[in-house]
Amino acid sequence: MNDDGALPETDGEIFSLRSRNLQLEAALRETQAAADRRLIHAELKNQALRNGMIDLDGLKLIDPVDITVDESGEVRGAANLISRLQRDKPWLFLSGNSSSLASAPLSTPSRSKLATEMTLEEWRTARAELLRRR
Repeated sequence: MNDDGALPETDGEIFSLRSRNLQLEAALRETQAAADRRLIHAELKNQALRNGMIDLDGLKLIDPVDITVDESGEVRGAANLISRLQRDKPWLFLSGNSSSLASAPLSTPSRSKLATEMTLEEWRTARAELLRRR
């Protein structure tokens, strides 16, 4: 169809439309490939962090050709590739595998509030509690 909605009348218009169609399909393939590369890189980073990689620059040592993105957008093969890297180059990873990035909170002993830090009402309540325990 032309810009005005009519069917193309000449071979030149048909050729022009086919050429434009091919350009758009090539641009779509390039965009999809770029999106897949970004998705694969993000999944590799995620798996590397889960496995305890110390420095993500270690991801430059792997070749992600075995990793694929299926039609539903799921990345396949990233976990296996990171596990293989961890086995082959263990110095890139923390010792001990953890699936969580969070560390245990520091144990700090609970401290009673000093009388100088209390309001008059808090002091009276605390004093009454102490006298009641005796």
